[in-house]
Amino acid sequence: MRCKLVTYTRSAALLLALGVGGCAWTGGNDNLSYTADRGIEDQKYPANYRPELLAFLRTYLNDPRGVREAVIAEPAQKKVGGRLRYVVCLRFNARSGGGAYAGVKERAAMYIDGRFDRIIEDAGELCEGATYAAFPEMEKLTR
Repeated sequence: MRCKLVTYTRSAALLLALGVGGCAWTGGNDNLSYTADRGIEDQKYPANYRPELLAFLRTYLNDPRGVREAVIAEPAQKKVGGRLRYVVCLRFNARSGGGAYAGVKERAAMYIDGRFDRIIEDAGELCEGATYAAFPEMEKLTR
């Protein structure tokens, strides 16, 4: 009986160590991703990009009420981290935690396999030359 108990204890310790080690390893990519990335170039068009983005923004913004100057660009394929992805660029002026407007921000939303994956706060080159249109749905957000 003692032999089996030691074996189970060692097995459990090994599995725990592997699990913790797997969580700590990032593979050199510091970006947080919510979607399993199969790494394929043939990406599905994000048909539901607006509702998915609005659902995320409701939690992302400190105060989603009363957003001003909200504009959005159609999904465009861009290279992100060396891989082709659909990117949706947006600009908006939202309230900060104190209630005052924080100024216009530009963000890029990345989609993998047709689903929202993450927001990129430093849109930079990803949104250069984007053609924006009004995004009234964002200006109507509530908590």
